[in-house]
Amino acid sequence: MKKLCRLYPLLILAVALAMVVPSCSKKQISTDSAATAAAEEEARRKAEEQARQRELERQKAIEEETLKEEGLAKEMEYERKMTELEMFKNEDIYFEFDSIRLDPEAQEILRKKAEYMKSNPGVRVTIEGHCDNRGTNEYNLALGDRRAHSAKVFLLDLGINESRMRTVSYGEERPIDPGENEEAWSRNRRAHFVIIE
Repeated sequence: MKKLCRLYPLLILAVALAMVVPSCSKKQISTDSAATAAAEEEARRKAEEQARQRELERQKAIEEETLKEEGLAKEMEYERKMTELEMFKNEDIYFEFDSIRLDPEAQEILRKKAEYMKSNPGVRVTIEGHCDNRGTNEYNLALGDRRAHSAKVFLLDLGINESRMRTVSYGEERPIDPGENEEAWSRNRRAHFVIIE
């Protein structure tokens, strides 16, 4: 009995330990399970955030590329318009000596000018008539006027409104080439176009 009395406290201790140990391990398991679930949730949130960030970066890159393309398109359009404008202003038509007849080359240039004016309805022009320095001042002023008028009539026939054009003659007063030879004279026999601002 003495032995049993001695074993009895040990038995109680063993039973108590047996009860405590499983409950601790359950707590440990449930704590591990909660920690794993929390870690998985955190990983899922991080993955979603990274995916959201990648999508934002992708959209931003697309937007920047679109803006760049639009900017390039606007720049190219501006350059095209400036080229057309420069061609319009700097492409004169030329006449034979003592003539107001428009040759095929002059007619083609006037067709381009008419297209430009149709594309730019706000454009108004002054058509300047010029001559070489042979002949009297009065004669050359009249000839320059007839040359400018000849260009204007051609543009009218192409559908350009008369209110958008005016003519002026400078005769021999504003030569583009001051030389005294056929090459210089042929460059001075012209109609020049100035856009009215």
